[in-house]
Amino acid sequence: MGNMRFAVAFFALLGWTMTVSSQEGSLQGLAGKFALGEGLVVQQLGFDSDCDKSVSDAIASVAELVDESYGDVVDAVLLWWREDDGDLVDALVDALGPLADSGVIWLMTPKPGRPGHVEPEDIADAAPTSGLQSTSNISAATDWQGTRLVAPKSRR
Repeated sequence: MGNMRFAVAFFALLGWTMTVSSQEGSLQGLAGKFALGEGLVVQQLGFDSDCDKSVSDAIASVAELVDESYGDVVDAVLLWWREDDGDLVDALVDALGPLADSGVIWLMTPKPGRPGHVEPEDIADAAPTSGLQSTSNISAATDWQGTRLVAPKSRR
């Protein structure tokens, strides 16, 4: 954030202005919640009609968003998951396959009270079983929340 403030101050000093549409600004703001940047490859898994496309669009605005058919290493995984999708441990282990050693999995689940909500205890149980630990949570959209999962530092 410090570099952004410097750039804005420098532009102002020179009398330059930069117009960013409100849509671009909101996409970049949402993408910032995920701490994903340019040059990264993010694999999206489990996307369906109930998912919030604005989350995918935001990530695609700053990173290369690929689907499950992508056959190379990825920097992050965006895994959309609902209560009835099956075994969460299996899904997390599968998501680890193409993930770079320092990669992150963003587990997207419906918020409490929404159809398909996943209890926090289920995530807390599945993460260590699959070799991951939860580091943070975000409110990603009206109906979706994200849980950031990484491999413990001793395994990286």
